[in-house]
Amino acid sequence: MDRTRPRALVTTPVRGPGVELLRELADLVIDPWIDHQPLRIYNAEQLAERASDEGATILMVEADRCAGPVFDLPLVAVASTRGDPNNVDIDAATAAGVPVLRAPARNADAVAEIGVALLFAATRGVLGADHDVRAGEVYKDGTIPYQRFRAWQLAGRTAGLVGLGAVGRALRWRLEGLGMNVVAYDPYAADATYSLEQLLEVADVVSLHAPVTEETAGMIGAAEFSAMRDGVVFLNTARAQLHDGDALVAALRSGKVSAAGLDHFVGEHLPTDHPLTTFPNVVLTPHIGGATYNTEVNHTQTIADDLCRLLAGASPRNIVNPDVLKH
Repeated sequence: MDRTRPRALVTTPVRGPGVELLRELADLVIDPWIDHQPLRIYNAEQLAERASDEGATILMVEADRCAGPVFDLPLVAVASTRGDPNNVDIDAATAAGVPVLRAPARNADAVAEIGVALLFAATRGVLGADHDVRAGEVYKDGTIPYQRFRAWQLAGRTAGLVGLGAVGRALRWRLEGLGMNVVAYDPYAADATYSLEQLLEVADVVSLHAPVTEETAGMIGAAEFSAMRDGVVFLNTARAQLHDGDALVAALRSGKVSAAGLDHFVGEHLPTDHPLTTFPNVVLTPHIGGATYNTEVNHTQTIADDLCRLLAGASPRNIVNPDVLKH
């Protein structure tokens, strides 16, 4: 074994051309957490032990916890393949002088695509129509499908994006391509020119794309649903913590919200007896927005490029704690 080369323990799925660049930079031990059944997620002690056993000086992780004893190891870098590296104790890494890399926007296109899918599925009765075909009920109760599944088309309607980061921007051009007028609220984006109140007043579709912070948690509650247009379509492909679930159920029951598409639930789980499961105009997916192979290609390339910069003595583009490079 060449001890002059870095050795990287890779517990995140990797794919695409970035893998070859990683191989040029370091000796790789690739053992993705997601390939294990049941899933294997290391806590800090387990990860430290595995990294020590492998002689790893670089950790490339997605779900494993990097904290405590992990930063007692002689690490060159920790790379979290998440946009928000919340599996890494950034303060501990900084105190240990370990650069932390991340992979912003890795799944922006993927999540935007699931947003479009949920929008069509919720508004055009796709799941119900599919069920009728499979059940031999095309002419259910003496009706024809045209009677049961008539809907307003999306072209010409207004979509309001709450949050205009990478995902919001990726969804914006897709919706514009469908002929929709798109407006946005985001106090941190100069081209998001609507206030939340203005957006809720004009939007036929309200779609959430904000991170969960003290400022945004519960930002869409009963008052906000009440301020929306009658028959609004509500989408949340970000995090369920952004909206009040009880308020959404009430808005669905009253008809204020005509349809909804949700890709996340608190605790990553929705009880089978939850009221949301009773609405035929609600489409529910279990946090699969980013679940594309392209997401893995993207985060692999992003991290590989930044590791290349770091090992060459340059500043990585996506470093969370750049101050460690000054020492």
